[in-house]
Amino acid sequence: MHKEHIFREYDIRGVYNTDFDNDFARQLGKSYGAFLSEKTGKTPIVTVGYDARLSSPQIVEALIDGFTSTGVKVYNLGLITTPMSYFSMFHMEDVLGGIMVTGSHNPPEYNGFKISMGKTTIFGPQIQELKNFINEDRKLTGSANVESYDISDAYIETNKKDFGTMKDIGVVLDCGNGAAGAIVKRLYNAMGINPTILFEEPDGNFPNHHPDPTVEENVDALKAEVVKRGAKIGIGFDGDADRIGLVDHNGRFILGDEIMMIVCRDLLQSNPGAKIIGDVKCSDRLYQDIEKFGGKPIMWKTGHSLIKTKIKEEKAPFGGELSGHIFFSDRNHGYDDAPYAGLRLIEILAKTGKTIDELLEGVPSSFNTPEIRLETTEENKVKLVKSLQDHFNSTPGDYSVNYIDGVRVSYKDGWALVRSSNTQPVITMRFESHTEEGLKRIQDSMMELVNPLL
Repeated sequence: MHKEHIFREYDIRGVYNTDFDNDFARQLGKSYGAFLSEKTGKTPIVTVGYDARLSSPQIVEALIDGFTSTGVKVYNLGLITTPMSYFSMFHMEDVLGGIMVTGSHNPPEYNGFKISMGKTTIFGPQIQELKNFINEDRKLTGSANVESYDISDAYIETNKKDFGTMKDIGVVLDCGNGAAGAIVKRLYNAMGINPTILFEEPDGNFPNHHPDPTVEENVDALKAEVVKRGAKIGIGFDGDADRIGLVDHNGRFILGDEIMMIVCRDLLQSNPGAKIIGDVKCSDRLYQDIEKFGGKPIMWKTGHSLIKTKIKEEKAPFGGELSGHIFFSDRNHGYDDAPYAGLRLIEILAKTGKTIDELLEGVPSSFNTPEIRLETTEENKVKLVKSLQDHFNSTPGDYSVNYIDGVRVSYKDGWALVRSSNTQPVITMRFESHTEEGLKRIQDSMMELVNPLL
C-alpha cells in the first residue's frame, strides 16, 4: 500500500502505515534493484542504513527482503546517519547504490527513503521513473544474501586524516535523540575534541525536543548549556544528521544563511572568485556578502539533491540552504554532513581565535522572519503557489519576481518568498527587510494574497 504523494522531488516520504507500509518497502527493494540494474547494466550491490525512528527497523527488514529475494546483495549498515550512508557510496567500491531509511526532521510518525545511485542521490524525473518501476512491479530474479557492515571506523578514520588533531575550544553538541548520537562522540573524540553532549541516546520518541535544530525553540537546552559551560559553540543535529543548527558563545541562535557566511568568508580566502550556491530561502545578505568577499553567488532551488547537483555542475567548493543542509565539495564529496560541517566550523573558530559574532562582523542588521510554515493539503500547496505566480505575472508593480522555486518577490527594501514544501503538505514562507516597518509591510501584503488561498 502506498499513496502517490509520497514520491517527492528528492526522496520518498510519508506517514508510516498511512501513506506507505512494509509491503511498499519490500516492493521498493525489488523495483529499485531492477532500476539500478537497468541503469548500470550490472547485478546491483547496495547498502541500507536507518535512523532512530521506531518504525525504521521493520521497514528495513522488509526493504532488505525485497532486495535479497530478487538477487540484490545488501550490506546492512545498521543505525547510522544519512551522511554515513552517502559516505558508503564513496568508500565501498563494489556498491552501486544505497537506501537510507529516515524521516529526517519530520514528526515521529513520518518515515521515508533517501536513495543513492552511484555517488549521488536520485531526484525529480528519476524518482518518477522509479515510481513507474514500482507500479509496474518490475523486478529481477534470483536470490542473494545480506551482510552486516560497520562503516563507522572508516568514516572516522577518513575525517581524522582530513582534520588531524584539533584544538578543543569548548563544544556542546545536541543530538536530539537522533542518529547523530550513534557516532558523534567517537568522531569528535578522534579529533581531540571532548564535547558536552545533550540527548545522545537515539530514541525515536524524541522525548526531549523535536529533532530539528533549525527551529529556535528546539535549541533552548543547547543555548543554556553553552552559556553554562562557557563554550565557544553549540551545534545541533537533526534526526538523521544531515542538517545543522548553531548557537554562539552567548547562546544566540544562528540562522542557516549566517552559518554559510562564516564558511564562505573563510573559503573565499583560499578559493578566490569561487561560485557559492544558496537556496531561495537564504537572505539577500548572504548573496551580498559572498560578492563582498570576492565570490560568485548563485541562487538555486531548495532541496538537498538539487543543491548537491548544482554544486557539482558549477564546480563550486561550497553551498547550503537556510534549512541547515551544508555541502562541502572542498576537502569533501559535496554531500550534506552536519557532523562534518560542525568540525569545519570548529576549525575556523580555532584557526582565527574569533567568536562567531566576530566572524560575522560587518554583516548588516536586518529584520527577518524564520521559515514560516502553514499547513494545507498536498494538492492545495501546488495550486496556491500557481495562483500567486499568476497574480504577479499579471499585476505590474515596483518589484521583481523570481520563479525558480515558488515565488520570490524582491522590493527595494526587502523580499518575500512563498513556496510549497517538497516533504510535507505545507506552504513555507520567509520575509526580510532593512527596517521593522518594511518587514511588516512586505509580510502583510503577501499574507493578504496567501490567506484566502489556504
